[in-house]
Amino acid sequence: MKKPSSLRSLLEDYPATSPREIDARGRMLELLKEVERPFSRSTMLPGHFTASSFVLHPSSDRVLLIRHRSLGLWLQPGGHFERDDDDLEVAARREVLEETGIGTLRRLRTFSGLFDIDIHPIPANPRRGEPAHQHFDLRLAFMACSDQITISPEVIDARWVLLGDVASLGSDDSVLRCTRRLAPNNESFSGSPWLL
Repeated sequence: MKKPSSLRSLLEDYPATSPREIDARGRMLELLKEVERPFSRSTMLPGHFTASSFVLHPSSDRVLLIRHRSLGLWLQPGGHFERDDDDLEVAARREVLEETGIGTLRRLRTFSGLFDIDIHPIPANPRRGEPAHQHFDLRLAFMACSDQITISPEVIDARWVLLGDVASLGSDDSVLRCTRRLAPNNESFSGSPWLL
């Protein structure tokens, strides 16, 4: 990523309230400061940053999920930073487009900075010669302008899932946490338009 200083500002401004978030934000700021190449997928100790997106359907009652090829879980679109990504938003939008074909997204105003942060373990991948490591996942929130999905070979499947049905798919806890935050009855949305 070309603009690490913009990420430092996003992390410093992130309203961490839970012990999990406070710990994750501190570890991410430390990674940014201490690791020479924190955006490179070749950085394995302790790991590297990734970019992902929670994308609401235009009707706002569904979220876009992909079936991850390696993990077999239903997760939000996302992945590794590439050398040409200028910043987090560029990387997050690129990943949504590559995995689902959805290219027109609008940021959710309620979550105009980081939507969520999460650090999770990635198992070793002997086929790629990768040891176990961690993904320091930086998450943004968008609304799609179209519901047309084009499934990429990078994923097993992609679909719009009703927010209330995500728990039945076998997603991990961080996905469930984020989809609860996107629910229309979430008090974060009261009285203000969602879109920037």
